[in-house]
Amino acid sequence: MTDHRRVDTWLTDMDGVLVHEEDAIPGASEFVEVLKASGKRFLVLTNNSIFTPRDLAARLRGSGIDVPEQAIWTSALATAQFLAEQRPEGSAYVVGEAGLVTAMHDVGYVMTDRDPDYVVLGETRTYSFEAITRAIRLIEKGARFIATNPDPSGPSPAGTLPATGSVAALISTATGRQPYYIGKPNPLMMRSALNRLDAHSETTLMVGDRMDTDIISGLEAGLRTVLVLTGSTSRAQIEHFPYRPTRVVDSVADLVELVGDPDPS
Repeated sequence: MTDHRRVDTWLTDMDGVLVHEEDAIPGASEFVEVLKASGKRFLVLTNNSIFTPRDLAARLRGSGIDVPEQAIWTSALATAQFLAEQRPEGSAYVVGEAGLVTAMHDVGYVMTDRDPDYVVLGETRTYSFEAITRAIRLIEKGARFIATNPDPSGPSPAGTLPATGSVAALISTATGRQPYYIGKPNPLMMRSALNRLDAHSETTLMVGDRMDTDIISGLEAGLRTVLVLTGSTSRAQIEHFPYRPTRVVDSVADLVELVGDPDPS
């Protein structure tokens, strides 16, 4: 990097950067340990709204990566925070799992299917036709439509799974109403993470594996960005995009030495 601003804060994606499914990416554990030892503020970001930070911390520990649960920021947490600021102590009909429901309860929201302020759609491995139908009818009656993230699909050991964006498209087709997405690539996800750390965009780096989510949302939030090549975007694909990351590295293993460097140029 030719940018000589110091780096005080690190934001990093999880899947494709630190882990593939349940397997740690080589160098990921060392990267996290150096971050913790440096005393620099950091958050692990994920669009996954299924799990709570405690669940995800346990998953990462099982992969050999020790991330404190308070250092994990999910699209569910960002969604709950956004709604609490927009309409404090409101109500919502939630289609999702424990990560989203817990986050909504923690900000004082009431879960209901009677005239809710919002329909909030998150990721789940057990979408039900009944729940989707109920969401459609509530939106038709005036509930505001929120989705945790626009990811159309996600990986699993058995292959591709439909994700939040696909189900949101189904609901939008039925209702004619588009949701407001909170997670990446909405830079709101980055700004909420910065606010959580009381950090500044000028001195923060975002590490991700996807040009179309991690890098664009970091760029639009005013952050410097690092693309790792262990996930979705290959080196050849970078040139297909009209924007570029600040730096491209093979993996987070290449960032270990930079964490302790006040001038990672």
